Amino acid sequence: MERRVKSIAQAPRRRAAGFPRDRYGLRLSTTPEAAEAFCVGMDRVLLLREGAIEEFARAVALDPGFALGHAALALLGTEWGAAVDVPAVLAAARASSGGIDERERSFVAAVAARASDLAGADQDSPGARALLRHIADYPLDALAVSAAVPTVAFGGITSGRRTWELVEGLGASYGSDWWYSGELAFVRQEQGRWDEAEELSVRSLTEQPASGHAVHARTHVFYETGRHEAGLRWLDDWIGEHGPRANSGAHFSWHAAIHELALDDSNAVRRRYECQLAPPLVTGARALVDSGSLLWRCRMVSRWRGPVPTEALMNAARAEWMYAPPNPFAALHGALALALAEDAAGLAALHRWAGRHARQVFQEVVAPLCGGLCAVLEERWDDAVGLLSLLVPRLGELQCSLAQAEVIEETAVYAMIRAGQTARAARTIAARLDRRPSVLDHVRVTALRPSPAGSVFRGVA
Repeated sequence: MERRVKSIAQAPRRRAAGFPRDRYGLRLSTTPEAAEAFCVGMDRVLLLREGAIEEFARAVALDPGFALGHAALALLGTEWGAAVDVPAVLAAARASSGGIDERERSFVAAVAARASDLAGADQDSPGARALLRHIADYPLDALAVSAAVPTVAFGGITSGRRTWELVEGLGASYGSDWWYSGELAFVRQEQGRWDEAEELSVRSLTEQPASGHAVHARTHVFYETGRHEAGLRWLDDWIGEHGPRANSGAHFSWHAAIHELALDDSNAVRRRYECQLAPPLVTGARALVDSGSLLWRCRMVSRWRGPVPTEALMNAARAEWMYAPPNPFAALHGALALALAEDAAGLAALHRWAGRHARQVFQEVVAPLCGGLCAVLEERWDDAVGLLSLLVPRLGELQCSLAQAEVIEETAVYAMIRAGQTARAARTIAARLDRRPSVLDHVRVTALRPSPAGSVFRGVA
């Protein structure tokens, strides 16, 4: 990519007498120097770029009475699990709220409510409702919107149609803004409106080439429409230029790897893993979401030769996601990591924990998922097929994308083959081929079809 990144930290800021403003014209009750640091941090959140926490910390160092700066730190500490003393910065935000305007006061209150209910909370929790009320009153508060919408960087407080309605409802406020275009592009690809998603993402990237949301949306379009070679070339260009500074950059590497897997280039996948996804390059939640899920997927399609580097991954992973995950998305990836480690006892414990959870999605989706993965480890193939096949239509409830949910369908196909249900496995893969070209799936479905003599090629997953 030849186009250089525009420094949106230097974008014109609309100002009113006495107060600096953020890039969308909202008042910042602080000094110009602290406001500038805050705006740089906010820009980095919008770009999905590293360094937001450091800039918000710099803002409150420049102005210890900057309520919104403290609240922004609390938001990232709550949502990202960043090294932030959330109670302390929330207390500082409240103590500094005397001279702030109603929008800033509302943001502080919404972040405090969100911080208090995050553990096990759903989209109808008090914190979620407070954040949505704040957005309804102040739709141009892009930092609040970012936290509400599920993305690479945020878990969000909505899913499915509720996310679509939230993002679509902001169109009148943001118009053709590059950041909003990237968010809307992701909604459009979730809706299967591929042409619109691509148009929106290209529009966003034309104005701001570093826009992580637009890149994320467009790479999903490439994958779901089967343009794997073109998508891989384009994504590798972007990773080469912007990846080192991207927040959650491992996720873009994961996308490149599943393009390579679809092209049936297992050597390239392995190189990608070792150079961009292996610990200690990737740690924490991303070690589970990207690195661990990729390794399990490779096992399920028989495209990883030799021992899987499980120990390093488990040492680098976010352990609580494997015994008390905070949300369904975390539970999915914690369960996959336990399966990768062949930890049947850990999966059984997570199964029991999910079965007792107050939220229905844990009881009805996460618990059976753990049961299905346990059946795979214990080679109870018919049980695995029964449990996992029933779950496939409900995987969206785990707040994952179609590309991420595919790993469970692959696990079900793997179990079908081991159970001797090769015709069913072939039909499942063929249905996916009808929707999207894939060299890997073509090879697999060909190997599973009966030979002229009536036998079936086996040992291919």
